[in-house]
Amino acid sequence: MARFIIEGGHKLKGEIYPQGAKNEALQVICATLLTAEPVVIRNVPNIVDIINLIGLLKKMGVEVTCTGNHEWTFCAAQIKKDYLKNQDFVRRCERLRGSILTLGPLLGRFHTACVAKPGGDNIGRRRLDTHFLGVHELGAKFTYDSERKVYDIDASNLQGAYLLLDEASVTGTANIIMAAVMAKGQTTIYNAACEPYVQQLCKMLVRMGAKIEGIGSNLLTIEGVDQLHGTEHTILPDMIEVGSFIGMAAMTGSEMTIKNVSYENLGIIPEMFSRLGINMERRGDDIYIPEQEHYEVQSYMDGSILNIADAPWPGLTPDLLSVMLVVATQGKGSVLIHQKMFESRLFFVDKLIDMGAQIILCDPHRAVVVGHDRKIQLRGMKLSSPDIRAGIALLIAALSANGLSEISNIEQIDRGYEDIEGRLTALGAVIRREE
Repeated sequence: MARFIIEGGHKLKGEIYPQGAKNEALQVICATLLTAEPVVIRNVPNIVDIINLIGLLKKMGVEVTCTGNHEWTFCAAQIKKDYLKNQDFVRRCERLRGSILTLGPLLGRFHTACVAKPGGDNIGRRRLDTHFLGVHELGAKFTYDSERKVYDIDASNLQGAYLLLDEASVTGTANIIMAAVMAKGQTTIYNAACEPYVQQLCKMLVRMGAKIEGIGSNLLTIEGVDQLHGTEHTILPDMIEVGSFIGMAAMTGSEMTIKNVSYENLGIIPEMFSRLGINMERRGDDIYIPEQEHYEVQSYMDGSILNIADAPWPGLTPDLLSVMLVVATQGKGSVLIHQKMFESRLFFVDKLIDMGAQIILCDPHRAVVVGHDRKIQLRGMKLSSPDIRAGIALLIAALSANGLSEISNIEQIDRGYEDIEGRLTALGAVIRREE
């Protein structure tokens, strides 16, 4: 296992480019299984989860070629269906949350799939009911193999249907879309997730020959087609990285420019950081954050405490709540962080409390942060990264802390952030990796 050694208290300065969006990359790479023709995908982030997914697709028989800097070509002309029954397939799926996104395209094109319990962050139960119920309504039949601990799924007669999703699940919506584009007849998905990454998936599928209406809304209408063809696609910048860098600049009191952020696809993210008192300026498609020694958390018009909560798009993505919680520890004022989706995602706050932060964990979903206004600096200490987003939040805390910090289990951070230590070192951070 690797660890970061961070010397805190150094200001950052310069320009940084966000990587390609991890969550979009997982979806569109799996979508290449829907055609036998080559698909070129650009701006693919070089992170552990994507590398593992590409390795899984190679094992499945997809011809994969790195054709340039962050550019890959996928050709799924010869899929090894027998590999889906191999225990190596099961083991790889168990280590990768994104493996669940192979379900929809395999059912859509090959009418068969195998699903093992996928891996990922330890942030509480992440149910797959929306995925399973959605494809079941399209005609998929599930058989549980207790010996292999997997579901074998048959979808020899996929038919369009009207679906009202019980939750606006991003990956659930993506899986249902990928199954429905080659089902017979019309599929209607109501309460569909409409995040930019789902929109990107839909736009890519339309270029491949799919018929999808309502892109960008929570009501999608899909007319099934017999086959799809190849295309080219460019992945959006990662909005979670953009938010992480905003928080990093604020916590370290640094001047930073985040380049090429695709501002129109950030939604409410800049506004929510502004409510924490962080000054920023849009410059074309860049975000400029000036050096700011103090930032004051806003309160509501009636004087009540600010409440920051996650919500389906266009609400705030839950992946940034950990960062916002850390940023609030050094603001002036108090804020309630309400993590509605995952019951274990706030459990990393005990580490921040040990660093000197004033946080009251009300329950598994809510924490009240009392800002220090930099009057009490966080202190460096030994930490461990429990998941991707808590990991980057702890890294931000360590960069602003007094003294040395050590973060272990940084493989979790590597799953979502490409060469984070190299890019931050270029801005003036003092951070090194030890294997």
